[in-house]
Amino acid sequence: MSINVAIDGPAGAGKSTIARRVAAEKGFIYVDTGAMFRAIGLYMLRNGIDLEDKEALERECQKAEVTICYKDGEQNVILNGENVSGLIRTPEVGDAASKVSVNGVVRERLLYLQRELASTSDVVMDGRDIGTVVLPNAKPKIYLTASVEVRAMRRFKELQEKGQEAVLEEIQEQIRERDDRDMHRDIAPLKQAEDAVLVDTSDMTIEEACAAILKLIES
Repeated sequence: MSINVAIDGPAGAGKSTIARRVAAEKGFIYVDTGAMFRAIGLYMLRNGIDLEDKEALERECQKAEVTICYKDGEQNVILNGENVSGLIRTPEVGDAASKVSVNGVVRERLLYLQRELASTSDVVMDGRDIGTVVLPNAKPKIYLTASVEVRAMRRFKELQEKGQEAVLEEIQEQIRERDDRDMHRDIAPLKQAEDAVLVDTSDMTIEEACAAILKLIES
């Protein structure tokens, strides 16, 4: 029987970085659900689709083939045959991903692949609704969070290191708006599962957060 680790939490909490490290440490497959939604968001932006047009999103998402594969230990997000791993981490694409993720048809398109992989492999999966919707039987479940200020500063530094212009106050506002949208969407809103363990990384290093989660898995 496969082991499924679910890590949920708001944008910028460090889910992807921590989940990837934990998976590598345990020899599990890391399933980056956020990257899959970001790829859909990128597809919509590239094709000029109105993100508020429900019917257009449902129609166009059928044309977007999204897969995740690993090469030399590195995750590659493939959108219609193109490796878009380096294109999906911008704030614009992140915002688009949040908007398309509220569409039920888009979510159903990605849900099957995520569950199929988890049923046959030991996985660490992170997102907004992994423990509540995607993998309700996962064990352990972790709700990873941090303050808005800490999350904004992390994103600000990340963009600076990549040579991209950024305004800290704008990032903070984007995060607040995204939190509100994710927590109040009609479909699979962001919330802590009843049996999830809360891990607040505001005052933690990445190493400390990973150690805490590895301890939960081992116990």
